[in-house]
Amino acid sequence: MAPPSSRRSGFSKKAQFSLFTGYLLAGAGALLGLALLAVSLWYPAAFAPVRGVASDVVAPAGEVGAVTRAGSQGFFAGISGYFNAGRQNAALRQEMEIARIRLGEAEAVKAENRRLKGLLALRDSEARPVATARLVGSTATSARRHAYISAGRANGVAPGMAVISERGVVGRVLEAGRTSARVMLLTDSESVLPVRRAKDNVIAFAEGRGDGLLRIRLVNLGVNPLKVGDLLVTSGAGGYYRPGVAVAVISKLTPDGGIARLVAEPSATNFVAVEPVHEPVAVAELEEIDAPTAAASPAASPSPSSTPAPAEPAGAVTGAE
Repeated sequence: MAPPSSRRSGFSKKAQFSLFTGYLLAGAGALLGLALLAVSLWYPAAFAPVRGVASDVVAPAGEVGAVTRAGSQGFFAGISGYFNAGRQNAALRQEMEIARIRLGEAEAVKAENRRLKGLLALRDSEARPVATARLVGSTATSARRHAYISAGRANGVAPGMAVISERGVVGRVLEAGRTSARVMLLTDSESVLPVRRAKDNVIAFAEGRGDGLLRIRLVNLGVNPLKVGDLLVTSGAGGYYRPGVAVAVISKLTPDGGIARLVAEPSATNFVAVEPVHEPVAVAELEEIDAPTAAASPAASPSPSSTPAPAEPAGAVTGAE
């Protein structure tokens, strides 16, 4: 009879000794592990050198993994930055432009403080907006540049009040309805605004041209002190606008001033603040001065036929004859 192909370990002394040795080594390893665990719990610093050696051994592999991970993150970040570069650059340019405007306004306030340094009794109060409204529309084709805001008399808006955005002056309220108002923009052909250069006292008038730009006319003619890039702010003259608000930036020089572009473009403005008239007393006095002049101008040129000849001159002529 042929022997079986597979035999159990019990039939071989060598297999029995191998199995016993395996059990013995496993038990010894378990005991050694328990002993090492007990020592590490009882005296943690005993295996510090061993841990240090192990850390040194695996450190290169960890460094390679960290470099690979950082490289992959940088790669994906570069890809996302490439696609977002345009939007981020546009946002940064807008923030820098606003920061430049605010710096110019700060210089204007500094110059104003220097002029008022000796007047200790003069105190400036911050203008609080009457209302905040949305710029709902504006004209773009005619020579008259008007805009409409979503606030009116019900919100405290009245004609003559200044309309200002976060960037600078937009215009002045021309007519006020109950829930809306019409604003005359700075670029309107009838708009004239007293301005000055932010860093000094160069005074000029900003006149609207009806084409989206302003014509700057200096008050003191002579050598033109303006430069391209100069920021112009409100001077406070006239009483409608508070001083020191950004208006325009010089883009081209002319013999009597320059051409300037608006700081606060109405087409790029969503919300505006309506501020009260800065000097209502001065505005009222100017209106009182203008009223008699306007009333006297029609009577100043009557037709000769409608005016009867007085009696005294006739008698005088007769006597002279």
